[in-house]
Amino acid sequence: MKVKLSIVIYIVICIAIFFSNTAIAGKKRCKPLLDKLHNIQAQQRQGYSAKKGMSLQTRADKVRDKWWQCENTSIYSQSKKHKKKLKKKQKAKHTSSISIKASNAVSGNSRKVIKPFATSQAIVIKSRFKGKKQQAWLNYYQQPKKCQRAKTTKIFAFCVEDKSKQQEAFIRQYQK
Repeated sequence: MKVKLSIVIYIVICIAIFFSNTAIAGKKRCKPLLDKLHNIQAQQRQGYSAKKGMSLQTRADKVRDKWWQCENTSIYSQSKKHKKKLKKKQKAKHTSSISIKASNAVSGNSRKVIKPFATSQAIVIKSRFKGKKQQAWLNYYQQPKKCQRAKTTKIFAFCVEDKSKQQEAFIRQYQK
């Protein structure tokens, strides 16, 4: 009886170790995708243009989906044949887009349509001053060099404070 109980305990321990190892192996298998996602997210925290931002967001979404799929399925790796087919399709798509661009450049149809905003509504910029007073303010205001591209919140706060101080001084001087 004691022998059977010890064998059962031994088998349960072996099964527990086996499943914990597969979970760890799954984490190792998905780690490159998670690292890639973290890299893209780090790039998103940097400054970038609108086009680059949209590109980073789509890349992050794709990698996040792949990572999530990897984490939640036991068999994620694709066959070598499937990977080769995907590479061939991507290569064919890339070469066809290059040939289209080249033919458009030759025929003179290379129009670039740039749509920076998702809306077609007018952009309204409000300022503190109007008319001649606004022009006088623009002539008066001297922006510090470090405020052209504030890299930290502390510098940005300094720039806001500096601008408000200069506005107060301008108002006192303009009223005279």
